[in-house]
Amino acid sequence: MTTEVLIGRSRGRDFLDGARVGLPVVVASMPFAVLFGALAVENGFTVFEATLMSALVFGGASQMVGLELFGKNIAPWLVVLAIFAVNFRHVLYSATIGRRLAHWPIAHQAVAYFLLTDPQFAETEWRAESGRPASFVWYLGMGATIYVPWVIESGLGAMFGKLIPDTHVLGIDFLLPIYFLGMVMSFRKRPFWLPIVLASGIASILAYKLIGSPWHVPVGAIVGVTLGAFLLPAGKKTPTT
Repeated sequence: MTTEVLIGRSRGRDFLDGARVGLPVVVASMPFAVLFGALAVENGFTVFEATLMSALVFGGASQMVGLELFGKNIAPWLVVLAIFAVNFRHVLYSATIGRRLAHWPIAHQAVAYFLLTDPQFAETEWRAESGRPASFVWYLGMGATIYVPWVIESGLGAMFGKLIPDTHVLGIDFLLPIYFLGMVMSFRKRPFWLPIVLASGIASILAYKLIGSPWHVPVGAIVGVTLGAFLLPAGKKTPTT
C-alpha cells in the first residue's frame, strides 16, 4: 500500500471524525436556523437574501440582531457595534485558538476563522488538550458539517416559515442553550472554573437587566476574562501537593 493511499485514508478518517462531532450541533442548531429564515422573511427579506445572510455571516445571534435592526431608523455604525457586541466572544476565541492553528497555511487559517463557532472552538480545545492534533481536515469536517446544514435550514425556514408552528410552544428552541450549557460544563476541571463562570454569569444577568441586550454578552465575557487574569497567575504560584 502506497504512502499516498495511507495519507488519504488518514485524512478521510480525520474528516469523518470531525463530521461526527459536528452532527449533534446540527441537531441542536436546526430550530434556530429554521426560525431565523422564517423571521427574516417576516421582516421583509427575500428567500435568497435570508439564505445569503446565513451563508456570509454564519452567526446565529448576530443574524438575529441584524434582523431586529435592519430597516429601522438606526445609524449603520450602531448596527455594526451591536453585532460586534454579540460576537465579542469570538475575539477571545480567536486569540485562544490561534496557537492551535498558527502552523497552518494562511488560506487554511482564513477558512478556519470563518467557520469558528462556539462548538468548533470548544471541540478544538478539547481535542488539543487530550493530546490529539487538531488537523485542518478534522476541523473542516466539523465546520462544513455545521455550516452547510445551517445555510440549507435557513433557506427552508425562509421558504416554509409560515407552515412552522411556534418553536417556543414546542420547546425545541431550548436545544441550543442546553448544548451550550454542556460545553461550559465540560471545562469544569480547569482551574478556577466555578468562580469565573459565576462571576461572568452574574455580570451578564445584571448587564441584561440594567443596559439590555446585546451588551450583556461582552460585559459577561470581560468580567470572566478579567477575573481569570487575576486568579490564574496566583494559582500558578500556589504550591501543588
